[in-house]
Amino acid sequence: MSAINKVATFLEEAGTYYLATVEGDQPRVRPFGTILVYEDKLYIQTGKVKDVSKQIAANPKVEITAFKDGAWVRVAGEMADDPRKEVKVAMLDKYPNLKAMYNPDDENTQVLYFKSAKATFSSFTAAPETVEF
Repeated sequence: MSAINKVATFLEEAGTYYLATVEGDQPRVRPFGTILVYEDKLYIQTGKVKDVSKQIAANPKVEITAFKDGAWVRVAGEMADDPRKEVKVAMLDKYPNLKAMYNPDDENTQVLYFKSAKATFSSFTAAPETVEF
Protein backbone atom coordinates (compact mmCIF):
# COMPACT_ATOMS: atom_id res chain seq x y z
CA MET A 1 0.00 0.00 0.00
CA SER A 2 1.36 3.43 -0.91
CA ALA A 3 2.11 5.99 1.80
CA ILE A 4 -0.75 8.25 0.73
CA ASN A 5 -3.24 5.35 0.71
CA LYS A 6 -2.04 4.17 4.13
CA VAL A 7 -2.69 7.65 5.54
CA ALA A 8 -6.07 7.98 3.79
CA THR A 9 -7.21 4.55 5.00
CA PHE A 10 -6.28 5.36 8.59
CA LEU A 11 -8.14 8.70 8.43
CA GLU A 12 -11.20 7.12 6.81
CA GLU A 13 -11.33 4.33 9.38
CA ALA A 14 -10.95 6.82 12.24
CA GLY A 15 -13.94 8.71 10.84
CA THR A 16 -13.00 12.03 12.40
CA TYR A 17 -9.66 13.78 12.30
CA TYR A 18 -8.62 17.13 13.72
CA LEU A 19 -7.16 19.87 11.56
CA ALA A 20 -4.88 22.48 13.12
CA THR A 21 -4.24 25.87 11.54
CA VAL A 22 -2.96 29.18 12.85
CA GLU A 23 -4.71 32.52 13.10
CA GLY A 24 -2.09 35.14 13.88
CA ASP A 25 -0.29 33.60 16.84
CA GLN A 26 -3.28 31.50 17.98
CA PRO A 27 -3.56 27.81 17.06
CA ARG A 28 -7.01 26.71 15.86
CA VAL A 29 -8.18 23.08 15.85
CA ARG A 30 -11.45 21.62 14.60
CA PRO A 31 -12.91 18.23 13.62
CA PHE A 32 -13.10 17.21 9.96
CA GLY A 33 -14.32 14.08 8.24
CA THR A 34 -13.70 14.46 4.50
CA ILE A 35 -10.71 12.73 2.95
CA LEU A 36 -10.13 11.82 -0.68
CA VAL A 37 -7.24 10.45 -2.70
CA TYR A 38 -7.49 11.89 -6.20
CA GLU A 39 -4.71 11.76 -8.79
CA ASP A 40 -2.29 10.59 -6.07
CA LYS A 41 -2.98 13.59 -3.85
CA LEU A 42 -4.64 13.67 -0.43
CA TYR A 43 -7.58 16.09 -0.34
CA ILE A 44 -9.85 17.62 2.28
CA GLN A 45 -12.95 19.77 1.72
CA THR A 46 -14.28 22.93 3.34
CA GLY A 47 -16.13 26.12 2.50
CA LYS A 48 -14.37 29.30 1.41
CA VAL A 49 -16.55 31.36 3.76
CA LYS A 50 -15.18 29.50 6.80
CA ASP A 51 -12.36 30.80 8.98
CA VAL A 52 -10.37 27.61 8.32
CA SER A 53 -10.21 28.45 4.61
CA LYS A 54 -8.97 31.96 5.36
CA GLN A 55 -6.40 30.62 7.82
CA ILE A 56 -5.00 28.14 5.28
CA ALA A 57 -4.85 30.90 2.63
CA ALA A 58 -2.82 33.07 5.04
CA ASN A 59 -0.58 30.20 6.20
CA PRO A 60 -0.84 26.91 4.26
CA LYS A 61 1.10 24.92 6.89
CA VAL A 62 -1.32 22.63 8.72
CA GLU A 63 -1.34 19.48 10.77
CA ILE A 64 -4.02 16.85 11.13
CA THR A 65 -4.30 14.04 13.62
CA ALA A 66 -6.62 11.09 14.15
CA PHE A 67 -6.81 8.31 16.75
CA LYS A 68 -8.20 4.78 16.45
CA ASP A 69 -7.65 1.43 18.14
CA GLY A 70 -4.84 2.70 20.38
CA ALA A 71 -2.86 4.26 17.52
CA TRP A 72 -2.73 7.69 15.94
CA VAL A 73 -1.39 9.46 12.90
CA ARG A 74 -0.12 13.02 12.62
CA VAL A 75 0.15 14.55 9.15
CA ALA A 76 2.08 17.79 8.82
CA GLY A 77 2.48 19.68 5.58
CA GLU A 78 1.40 22.43 3.26
CA MET A 79 -1.99 22.60 1.60
CA ALA A 80 -2.90 24.01 -1.79
CA ASP A 81 -6.28 24.92 -3.25
CA ASP A 82 -7.50 22.97 -6.28
CA PRO A 83 -10.24 24.92 -8.09
CA ARG A 84 -11.07 22.16 -10.60
CA LYS A 85 -14.68 21.12 -10.77
CA GLU A 86 -13.88 17.43 -11.30
CA VAL A 87 -12.17 17.04 -7.92
CA LYS A 88 -15.03 18.86 -6.18
CA VAL A 89 -17.46 16.46 -7.87
CA ALA A 90 -15.36 13.46 -6.74
CA MET A 91 -15.35 14.72 -3.15
CA LEU A 92 -19.09 15.40 -3.08
CA ASP A 93 -19.82 12.04 -4.71
CA LYS A 94 -17.84 10.37 -1.91
CA TYR A 95 -19.70 12.39 0.74
CA PRO A 96 -23.22 12.84 -0.70
CA ASN A 97 -24.54 14.17 2.61
CA LEU A 98 -22.55 17.36 1.91
CA LYS A 99 -24.51 18.05 -1.29
CA ALA A 100 -27.19 19.80 0.77
CA MET A 101 -24.61 22.46 1.70
CA TYR A 102 -22.07 22.39 -1.13
CA ASN A 103 -22.18 22.35 -4.91
CA PRO A 104 -19.20 21.96 -7.29
CA ASP A 105 -20.40 25.03 -9.20
CA ASP A 106 -20.85 27.38 -6.23
CA GLU A 107 -18.26 29.93 -5.16
CA ASN A 108 -17.98 28.40 -1.68
CA THR A 109 -16.98 24.73 -2.15
CA GLN A 110 -13.24 24.30 -1.72
CA VAL A 111 -11.00 21.27 -1.98
CA LEU A 112 -7.42 21.44 -0.78
CA TYR A 113 -4.61 18.91 -1.11
CA PHE A 114 -1.31 18.33 0.61
CA LYS A 115 1.48 19.64 -1.65
CA SER A 116 3.97 17.95 0.61
CA ALA A 117 3.36 16.01 3.78
CA LYS A 118 5.07 13.95 6.44
CA ALA A 119 2.88 11.47 8.31
CA THR A 120 3.90 9.73 11.52
CA PHE A 121 2.02 6.68 12.75
CA SER A 122 2.40 6.16 16.50
CA SER A 123 1.07 4.12 19.40
CA PHE A 124 1.90 3.57 23.04
CA THR A 125 3.32 0.13 22.26
CA ALA A 126 5.26 0.40 18.99
CA ALA A 127 8.00 2.52 17.49
CA PRO A 128 6.78 5.42 15.29
CA GLU A 129 6.70 4.97 11.53
CA THR A 130 7.11 8.01 9.27
CA VAL A 131 6.12 8.28 5.62
CA GLU A 132 6.24 11.19 3.19
CA PHE A 133 4.16 12.04 0.15
